[in-house]
Amino acid sequence: MVKNPTIAFLGAGSMAEAMIAGIVATEQTPPNHIIVTNRSNTARLVKLHNKYGIQGIKQEHLSFDKIDVFILAMKPKHAQAVLQSLKHHIRPNQLILSVLAGISTAYIENYLHEGQQVIRVMPNTSAMIQESATAISAGIYTTANNVGYAQTLLQCLGEVYIIDENHMDIFTGIAGSGPAYFYYLMEHIEAVGKEAGLDSEVVRNIGAQTILGAAKMIMQQNDTPAELREKVTSPNGTTAAGLAALKKHGGGRAIAQAVKDAAKRSQEISAQLRKETKTV
Repeated sequence: MVKNPTIAFLGAGSMAEAMIAGIVATEQTPPNHIIVTNRSNTARLVKLHNKYGIQGIKQEHLSFDKIDVFILAMKPKHAQAVLQSLKHHIRPNQLILSVLAGISTAYIENYLHEGQQVIRVMPNTSAMIQESATAISAGIYTTANNVGYAQTLLQCLGEVYIIDENHMDIFTGIAGSGPAYFYYLMEHIEAVGKEAGLDSEVVRNIGAQTILGAAKMIMQQNDTPAELREKVTSPNGTTAAGLAALKKHGGGRAIAQAVKDAAKRSQEISAQLRKETKTV
């Protein structure tokens, strides 16, 4: 990979912005080497340009031959059309990073040149503050050098995990969709605190600090989550009462099912795209 490669985002949604924010904030790549494109929303491109100092242009005006890394960040339903068009403009040695949920490297390789280097990426929106949990899985043609480049690039978004692609769906259920589960939890914590008379901003900060502290305990201690839970749960105490309510109302089952259903949806998207591929 060349020094300071030029990166083009195909798609300008929330995930693209989260990644751009992380890359720019850590100065991993100069802003003038980052391009963001979409099909028609010029106002969105102008907004991203003004906010991050990157280039925002319509996709049809992109100089494809000058791009070193393409990041696929459009809606998954548009993947087939974009890939079919992309093949006519790119070379096999240009690296493709895909953040499209449920879309395999094999699916992408099927539409591009033989030997095309493809890496599947699953970050989450915490990339905006460099706290993402990001997984990467390489396609069959991708060199170790480009895997290393992708890992280094994406470390500016948070922690990076290289995993087998057959584990990407469960990773999506845990980490890709995971921030929303915690936001949902925070919504309910905030609502209860407000009902009890606490200021909404105060209770929001209390809840967030509590989650942050618990996360740091897990990451900095050798104890398992179950062991940490047991240590803070006194018999007949307040924590025991809260945990009993969670158990009674299916809190644990709900969390597990959320992860499973998100992973299942990722599998369904992949299966549907494979089915569509066979019909073209």
